[in-house]
Amino acid sequence: MDDVVVVGAGSAGCALAARLAEDPARRVVLLEAGPARRAPELRDAASLAATAPGHPHNWAYAAELRPGRAHVVPRGRGLGGSSAVNGANWVRATPADVDGWGVPGWSWAELLPHYVGAERDLDLAGTPGHGDRGPIPVRRPAGPLLHPAAERFLTAAEHLGFRAEQDKNAGGPPGAGLVPSNSIHGVRIDAATAYLGRDRGNLTVRCDAPVARVLLDGTRACGVELHDGTVFEAGEVVLATGAVGTPHLLLLSGIGPPDGLRAAGVAVRHALPGVGQAWSDHPAVYLPFTTADPPAHPHAPGSQAALDLDAGADPAGDVEVLVFVRPFPPGDALHLMCALQQPDSRGTLTITSPDPRVRPRIDYGYLRTEYDRRRLRHAVRTGAELLRAGLGTRIAPGGDVLGSDRALDGWVADHLTTAVHMCGSAAMGSVVDARLRVCGLTGLRMADTSVLPVVPRRGTAATAVAIGEKAAELVAEGC
Repeated sequence: MDDVVVVGAGSAGCALAARLAEDPARRVVLLEAGPARRAPELRDAASLAATAPGHPHNWAYAAELRPGRAHVVPRGRGLGGSSAVNGANWVRATPADVDGWGVPGWSWAELLPHYVGAERDLDLAGTPGHGDRGPIPVRRPAGPLLHPAAERFLTAAEHLGFRAEQDKNAGGPPGAGLVPSNSIHGVRIDAATAYLGRDRGNLTVRCDAPVARVLLDGTRACGVELHDGTVFEAGEVVLATGAVGTPHLLLLSGIGPPDGLRAAGVAVRHALPGVGQAWSDHPAVYLPFTTADPPAHPHAPGSQAALDLDAGADPAGDVEVLVFVRPFPPGDALHLMCALQQPDSRGTLTITSPDPRVRPRIDYGYLRTEYDRRRLRHAVRTGAELLRAGLGTRIAPGGDVLGSDRALDGWVADHLTTAVHMCGSAAMGSVVDARLRVCGLTGLRMADTSVLPVVPRRGTAATAVAIGEKAAELVAEGC
């Protein structure tokens, strides 16, 4: 029997498994559904090729963003999980986010050491609140890597009266500033690269090992079963398969809302109504624009500067405008991503079959409230103001659309996408306790963004790793 089986070698799972294995007396098995061999393009921090449907490192989940708006949601598959396919932004949650969860042991002051412990900030080493010994290097674009459009973005924000946010990871008031990145010389340093590079005799990493269900002995988790029937026994199981994979695996294991389980043909093993319910993510739209600038430096990160701002009633900043300095698809325009960072609307994830190969049904439920629609309109109009202030030439939407709430809502509905920051699909307070233990069961914890009560106001990559770091501490404490 292995001491701990960690399911999922993504952002949190890699950090968790590696930290647990620092104790040579503990045996750890890390199971990953995706392949061990990594596509060459995963190294290129500027490449989003692996987010395309059909790529072997992309789960490509079908989802509905709102009624009539289908979407394919990219999620990383393989070592590193989504940290191996994303834009390599390394931005923390805000103090208002973390303290707002109201979970004992998860205040900003208590989570900050785990952010610090994960990183090696190459710009701010030695600065309070920043790490200089962690496995993940962090750097902001500068010199030839800083694109002229990013510089004009910050200048335009200043001209419009927005405050500067010199350090997006300092926990200060929102504003316009450079986006920290975990890419160095154009190479994406994902969680697997950072945490699994050292061989440890007590850590076994097995890829191409999709887990079908958690095995329960009464109310105790005793291991997991793979799709092929292989069983891994464990003293403790930790699910770290992401905000889609973790609730899906719980449901397949008979842990979740009883009526939904029965409807899917799954025997109820442990009633837990919160699984897959009331999660949140950032709805977004892209404003394309053109400039006369030369192409970005080959090693430059794609998203370089962001404006976080208050859309009317949130001093911590509930909307964001982010500038992308690389065209996508290649040869196309540059873009501003305009996103709602504190949505009221909530999503659901359910299953329709006991077969683990059948994907879950994902309904984002975006923009169900007028409050959400109003704030996303504010983000889009702010993006248009930045373009008019000298950033670039807007391609869409037209001025007639921007001037009408109804027309802009229609344009947003037609162009709606997601920032892919799902959180809360098995949240603390409803599914797990403050020590990440699944409520009512022993030997089973979770460690990924599914446990966060609400999506943070910033991107989730750094927070996912911090969750893995904190989970390792909790598991090591043994309670």
